[in-house]
Amino acid sequence: MIHEVDHALRTLMEREALAGTDVEVAFDAPTKDWAARRTAPTVDVYLYDIREDLRRRERGLVNSYDGDRIISRQLPPRYFKLSYLVTAWTQRPEDEHRLLAALLGCFLRHEALPEDLVTGPLADPGLPVPVTIALPPPEDRSFADVWSALGGELKPSLDIVVIAPTDTGREFVAAPLITAPMAVDLGGIDGQWPPQETRRGRLSAIGRSTSGARSGSPGDSGDRPGTSAAERGLSWHDLGRATPTPAPPASAEGAPPRKRPAVARKDKK
Repeated sequence: MIHEVDHALRTLMEREALAGTDVEVAFDAPTKDWAARRTAPTVDVYLYDIREDLRRRERGLVNSYDGDRIISRQLPPRYFKLSYLVTAWTQRPEDEHRLLAALLGCFLRHEALPEDLVTGPLADPGLPVPVTIALPPPEDRSFADVWSALGGELKPSLDIVVIAPTDTGREFVAAPLITAPMAVDLGGIDGQWPPQETRRGRLSAIGRSTSGARSGSPGDSGDRPGTSAAERGLSWHDLGRATPTPAPPASAEGAPPRKRPAVARKDKK
């Protein structure tokens, strides 16, 4: 991302501020040793600070769509402020001032980098890249401190700040699209327990004979009242079927309850 910003700044200055001149563009630190080796007119664009613009940070997730379906979610891009110290180096101060004036007019015409100069990872978020020039420095930093750290003498300069959106690279892929209803398959372990379930129930492989299980002998757990569905050998399919209407309760002898005879009433005279 930083390389793409450097390339965009160089191209913009050479195209709109330095066209038709022999002025070079460099990105070196303007130290005393570098200034002593300089032989040609030069505009130095020194990147001296990189920090995140916390005021532009967004929360939540951004959806990516395929038609009307969400296929993934990713974190919003982060914005980073790239601060450049721009200086002009010639034999005469008047020439340096002319170059600074041309650079100032160039960047005042653009509130963001031109779209044709936004390439590579810088273009991935699909967002504009704002540019500011000659704004007051933040309270925790001054240009005198920058020059002191470089060990050079204070010179007229322009402060260019490029606010570059950067993709975090953190993406969360959505689950596959459901194309069929949920199904449950229950089976035994090595053919032993639990036995295989069928629509009519299941045959126990432990503690009972095959004939007794098929005939529904009194010892079968499916005949005992109060047993669970699993003990009675009911499958998920059987549990989903309609429950039959229970028969009327029987009397102690097993016969249906008798109706009480009607009692004749005598009218009082």
